Amino acid sequence: MLSEEPNFDRPIPGMSLTHKLGDRPWQNPAEFSTVDEAIDYYMEQMSSEEFMTQLADTLEMGVPVTTLANVIQMSNAMNGVHNLDVGIMVLPIIMEMIMLIGDSAGIKYTTGLDNPNKIKSSNPTRESLLSKVAMKYKKVVDEVDFTEDKEEEVEEEEPKSKGLMSRRN
Repeated sequence: MLSEEPNFDRPIPGMSLTHKLGDRPWQNPAEFSTVDEAIDYYMEQMSSEEFMTQLADTLEMGVPVTTLANVIQMSNAMNGVHNLDVGIMVLPIIMEMIMLIGDSAGIKYTTGLDNPNKIKSSNPTRESLLSKVAMKYKKVVDEVDFTEDKEEEVEEEEPKSKGLMSRRN
């Protein structure tokens, strides 16, 4: 039985937490700070022939449009192209562009916006859940008495510290 030599070229545990502030792309100001600038960036990137062929292949594999759009905007946010807020606002535009590319390539794709396996009769609707939550919140608010008299806090004098390293008053 041969013994393997230990590999000491591995990263130290916790090493990823020791980078200087600003070394990562997401810790710096974004390249595009408005939605219009980000849309222009995405239109240019997504209109390249290479991107369209890769996107068509991915859509043919059955990956939903929502998943692709989230991956695209999140990776660009992590690379410092835009911040997360701009990415979320641009997400519908990215999805529309992906669907346009899929339609022009004649690919049958799934949007990921609806769940065909969902059984509608046994699952409560979102509106009914929200109304139940609102009713419970109202009941809790009604039970709480906000007019309680608050006791005045009496300030106690702090004992003066004594010692060689204590702060002088």
